Amino acid sequence: MDVEALYRNYGPMVMRRCRSILADEEEAKDALQDTFVRVLRYRDRLTDRAPSSLLYTMATNVCLNRLRSSRLAQIVPVGDDTEALPAEHDGNDRVLDRVLADVILGTLDTATRETALDRYVRGKTLSETAACRGLSVSGVRKRLNKVTAHARRVNAA
Repeated sequence: MDVEALYRNYGPMVMRRCRSILADEEEAKDALQDTFVRVLRYRDRLTDRAPSSLLYTMATNVCLNRLRSSRLAQIVPVGDDTEALPAEHDGNDRVLDRVLADVILGTLDTATRETALDRYVRGKTLSETAACRGLSVSGVRKRLNKVTAHARRVNAA
């Protein structure tokens, strides 16, 4: 597979796709490079059939992964006792947040998932979440730490 020819022929299309998803020129340039790095990495497994579709899909996945990573930093608090909630998002951001939340919360037990939803989505304080769930504040922290650790594993994958 001639990666240089692919870059010349399809680089502008990939860049447009990255710009449309990321809405940031520098991020889009980085995503363009990441897309072609993946092409280089997997060129032995890729075929020359439908290169525009392949590159479009790869660019989309690279960009969505970048968005998920940045959203993860906003959704998952660094400290146990932070009261901050994610900033308001537009409709597309809500969809990405929902996908990320499904990935992160989908494999957790029901009690932990509901605790995280109370805290991060419904905006309850640690004390309110504890009262609602019949837990101590330290029990809520323990469950939220479990969510944070799981989110970091998902992000690293």
